[in-house]
Amino acid sequence: MAKRGQNEGSIYKAKDGRWVACLNLGYQGGKRKRKYIYGKTRRESSEKLTEALRNCQLGLPVSNDKITFGQFLDKWLEDSVKPGVRPRTFIRYSGDVRNHLKPALGKIKLAKLSAPDIQAVLNQKLKSGLSPRTVRHLYATCRRSLKVAYKWELVPRNVATLADPPRVHRYEVKPLSPEQARTFLEAAKGDRLEGLYSVAVPLGLRLGEALGLRWQDVDLEAGTLRIAYQLQRLNGKWELVEPKTSRSRRTIAVPKATAHALRDHRKRQLEEKMKAGPDWQEHGFVFTSRIGTPLDRPNIVRRSFKLILKKAGLPDIRFHDLRHTAASLLLVQGVAPRVVMETLGHSQISLTMDTYSHVMPVLQREAADKMDAILSAQN
Repeated sequence: MAKRGQNEGSIYKAKDGRWVACLNLGYQGGKRKRKYIYGKTRRESSEKLTEALRNCQLGLPVSNDKITFGQFLDKWLEDSVKPGVRPRTFIRYSGDVRNHLKPALGKIKLAKLSAPDIQAVLNQKLKSGLSPRTVRHLYATCRRSLKVAYKWELVPRNVATLADPPRVHRYEVKPLSPEQARTFLEAAKGDRLEGLYSVAVPLGLRLGEALGLRWQDVDLEAGTLRIAYQLQRLNGKWELVEPKTSRSRRTIAVPKATAHALRDHRKRQLEEKMKAGPDWQEHGFVFTSRIGTPLDRPNIVRRSFKLILKKAGLPDIRFHDLRHTAASLLLVQGVAPRVVMETLGHSQISLTMDTYSHVMPVLQREAADKMDAILSAQN
């Protein structure tokens, strides 16, 4: 039997030969509550006490044996994910946990979760109709969470690394050719969002970056614009959020044609503001609705972008392919990959080169031709 007078952290040998450690859990209902932890040896009891103290600090059940994967996922989201990612990323992880991982695996004890458990869920999700990309993201969420569980010393290893996620075919980049890009911009002339396309095609801004652009971030005299935020709709509300990566926060030199288009856009916006009168809602954004409110992504794509593509007789591409168009045009013109990386706001140059590897044969041929010219001139 354990002795009531023992202090937290004390370890002693009971009459039955077992070693006992006392953990003070504070007061509940006006009474002090203690947890007595037993082990066959003093060392085992001490190790269990250390583990129990750690779990208390993490807000988890005292015994690892009682922690379910669902309980851990809730704690992981709140303490590890939420403080370190952008709001939209947190919403995505929360959706994975709420809609898929907890219903399928949440009741399994964390210590007993196995690779076959995870593999079975991945296979079942594929059979249910989820895309390989979605299932692979579920796998990534599971793996990332268990990586933290391992770091917190709640599991001996990350069993998710032993499961096999589905293969995902990489989306084929479909940039416009230089001729197609000129055709697109010509077809966009006169559209009230012409200014939006004037920054999307030559500068490769992400749509969220373009929508989050404020006039205070634009210096038409100096010919620069600063990417400081992205505009995203979170839980039904528009919010300015941090850019995707630290390198996404950048200042870009603006071509003269883009500066001219932005001046025209500013003039058009001022006219709309005067026409709207008291209905105008000032937010300072460069690209807005006719009453100053943020633009909705689906409306841009459906009511403007797709119509311009059809009008110009161009392939049906995504808005994001305009970003790929900008990168391809810069690389083909011989702009240094490092400069392209900084213009696009990529976190690593390898990302730039891997994404636009289709441009490499053209650059290699140009390099070979230039080498021929240099060597031939010496002969």
